[in-house]
Amino acid sequence: MFLVKRQNKAHAPYALPRKGDAVSLCESEMRIREYQESDRRHLKEITVICFNGVSIEKNIEELLGQIAGKDWAWRKARQIDDDIATNPNGIFVAEEDGRPIGYITTRVDHATKVGRIPNISVLPACRKSGVGRKLMDKAFEYLSSENMECVSIETLEQNAVGQKFYPSCGFREVARQIHYIKRLEAT
Repeated sequence: MFLVKRQNKAHAPYALPRKGDAVSLCESEMRIREYQESDRRHLKEITVICFNGVSIEKNIEELLGQIAGKDWAWRKARQIDDDIATNPNGIFVAEEDGRPIGYITTRVDHATKVGRIPNISVLPACRKSGVGRKLMDKAFEYLSSENMECVSIETLEQNAVGQKFYPSCGFREVARQIHYIKRLEAT
C-alpha cells in the first residue's frame, strides 16, 4: 500500500491497442470530467484491459480456475459497480473526442481523514501522455476538498507501472501484504 500526505496547494468494447494505434488514440485534446452513468460500461471495459495480469482476481483464476462459473474479468469489473455505489461524485473520467480513455475512483472516510483510490486505469495506448497524472491530480483536489489529510492506494508487486507511477505522484510505501486463497469443499 502507498500513502501520500495532502499538500496544501458509443458502446463498442475497447480492443487492446496495437503499436500503430498509440499515436492516433491520444493525439487529440483530452479533458477530465465527472463520472456519468453512461460511463459505467466503458469504465468496466477499460478496467478489464488495464488489470489483465496485474489483479488479484486474475491471479486467483490462474491458480484455481473460474469460480462460480465467472471469470476474473467479471469479478474485477464488478468492483467498478462498488466504486460507483459508494462514491459516484469522486469518480473522474479522462476523455478524448467524447470517448473515455481512463478513469480514477476515490473513497472518502471523514472519521479517519484518509481517502482512498481503489482504481485508476488508463488505456495502454494513452499511457505516458500525462493522462494518469491529470487523473491523480483531480483525485487529490477532490479528496482535499473533502478534508482528507492523506490518501492511500494499493498495487501488486507484479504491477510495474503502478510501482513506478505512484511514487512519482508523491506516494510512499507503507507496507507489503500477502494475499492467500483456499477453495472450500462443498458440504
